[in-house]
Amino acid sequence: MAAGGGDPAASPMKTPSWAVRIRGADGEIAGAGILLTPDQVLTCAHVVDRAADRLTAEFVGAADHSVPAVRARVDGTAYVPETRDADGDPSGDVALLRLERPRPAEETVRLHRLSAPGREVRMYGFPYAHNGGIWFRSTVVGGCGRDGQVQLSPVNPGELASPGCSGAGVADSRTGEVIGMVLSGQLDQHGNRFSFMSPAETIARHLPRLKPRIVGPTAVDERLLPAADGASQDLLDEPFAQRLAAWLRDDGSQVKISVVEPGDAARAATLRRAITLADRELRTAVSIDRASLDPPGTVPSAGGHDLAVDASGLTAAEIAERIAERIGLWQHPEHPPLDRIRASKTSLNLVVVGVDEAADPPDLLDLLDVLRAGGSRLLLVFRTAGDCHRRARERLLARPARERRARLVERLRDITGPLAEDLHERLAAVVPSGVRPLDSELVAAHAALAALLRADEDDRERDDDRDGDRHHDRDRDRDRDRDRDRDRERERDGDRGRDRDQDWRYDQDQDWHHGHGHGHDRDQDRRHDRDGGLHQDRRQARGRDQDRRQARGRDQDRRQVHDRDQDRCQARGPVQDRQHDRDRDRGHDPVEDRKQARAPGPAPGHTPDLDRYELLADRVAGRLRAGVAELDRLRDRRDELAGRLRGYHVLHQHSLGGEEDPAVDDLYLRAHALLRTRPCDVRAAEAAVDAYTRRVEEHGGGDTR
Repeated sequence: MAAGGGDPAASPMKTPSWAVRIRGADGEIAGAGILLTPDQVLTCAHVVDRAADRLTAEFVGAADHSVPAVRARVDGTAYVPETRDADGDPSGDVALLRLERPRPAEETVRLHRLSAPGREVRMYGFPYAHNGGIWFRSTVVGGCGRDGQVQLSPVNPGELASPGCSGAGVADSRTGEVIGMVLSGQLDQHGNRFSFMSPAETIARHLPRLKPRIVGPTAVDERLLPAADGASQDLLDEPFAQRLAAWLRDDGSQVKISVVEPGDAARAATLRRAITLADRELRTAVSIDRASLDPPGTVPSAGGHDLAVDASGLTAAEIAERIAERIGLWQHPEHPPLDRIRASKTSLNLVVVGVDEAADPPDLLDLLDVLRAGGSRLLLVFRTAGDCHRRARERLLARPARERRARLVERLRDITGPLAEDLHERLAAVVPSGVRPLDSELVAAHAALAALLRADEDDRERDDDRDGDRHHDRDRDRDRDRDRDRDRERERDGDRGRDRDQDWRYDQDQDWHHGHGHGHDRDQDRRHDRDGGLHQDRRQARGRDQDRRQARGRDQDRRQVHDRDQDRCQARGPVQDRQHDRDRDRGHDPVEDRKQARAPGPAPGHTPDLDRYELLADRVAGRLRAGVAELDRLRDRRDELAGRLRGYHVLHQHSLGGEEDPAVDDLYLRAHALLRTRPCDVRAAEAAVDAYTRRVEEHGGGDTR
């Protein structure tokens, strides 16, 4: 049996027992419904409006193959009509019917909380000419509007939900669980076909009495819910709230990393508020009202996240199991959850709070990297900007950005290399008549490639600088040891020098006795050599001392900058604290930024122009390929004209029987010259060939076409 306790997983091979056909007082089909309890049917409010006061529920999937009909009415106040805000976003449109006679409990089904982005779903409705019901297939596109509704795209154009499908249950094709209810189908003015459903979480918010009939894990861990006493309700870090709301509205960034320190009550309350408002089941009616008192840009979209987990004390395996359960991967529980996640190729919007407080942060980073590589969007919150935070920034932000930039560099090299060469080869062959000039696109591609290569070089220089900082202390100690060895060697040289002086004095006395003149010359030579060597030693020693002083100065400067940054970090006030945290939200550290401010180019992990350059690469590559294709058509036309000209020329020569026709020959020579010219003006050559062939035909040469 299904989780609902009634019908097994919705099988396309049979009519589901929970599917209800609803007729109005006129006997016409008004819509569909879902049997949730033996005497309660869920449907759309507009189905009730269409059926007027008299409603009849018909159970087309009854076990005895009959179609029992039971009178029904709205169950008290369980009626939420559709309303639209100032922007036209719909909300509500749910109702609960009470049956006059209950149905068997085994025919019921429960709704299931399930995140199913990109998944195929099925709905069983009763459109015109299919009164017995029919399955429709769709794919989940994503959330839309402030009410938390979900957009569906029909697998085939003919499977668009039509009148008679409103109120039908939407079943996940993989698990068979009923995860929502069809609201409407729409064909817009551009021919696009869409259906919309209200998921289980949104239904639970509009009709809280149905929560006992909704199963599956909630999207938000209890530890992340706002405090029950409401003490932190008025605390709001507005800039932080705007950045969180932007990410939850999908601002284009895949990974966002923030730091919320344990003592920062305002940021903690702001984070909980954003998580709550982004959940379809927890957000309030006020939070989806455009005229609410919330600061502008601080209210995220409903369904902005699929799961929000507090990682404190949890293992990576436990978090992976939580993710697998949320996206409906409970099949094959004997397989590790990470393997199931990899095999499913399913992505989701995941919020993880307290990444560095998990039981095994390195393993959790491995899991998050797998999710990122699979296309999931990640909002990661750390308690401190420590080693785990730095590793996450490098692994989930900086490295993917470098890999993305490397892929873009290869694309641009292909565009400016082989693809541009193909274009130039064609341009050398034919005149680009009717082909859009592509010089500006190629110039833009070369400029983008140069900018990315400069950024790569800047990153390498910064990496070298950081390596130098890390190894500076080691190098300084090595220099100090070398200087100490040199001093000892110099002392030993000095002792040996004194011994040589004594020996020299003895030799000098001996030389004086043996020959005064020659001894005087040798004395002068030796003194000169000794003085020259001493001067050279002194110059070398002064050079080494100067190098050591400069190294000590650089080291002292670095220490002063580091100490000053540390003092500023410790002494900054609340406003500076928030600015520091905002910088960390963007994935970089202010202290490191001040070191890097002297270097040109983007900071590591930042990709300020990648989106624009990727769009540029797509546009330029598309236009180049289109231009090459058009030039190929011109070149083929040139070859076709050349063959036609040769054929007519041979035919004309045979018809003349060796005589000459200067007028026709001139036309031939002109057409031949145009076809041989590079680049060939195909249009002009075509006109010349046409003129020649017409003249040949006029002279009775016939038509070889």
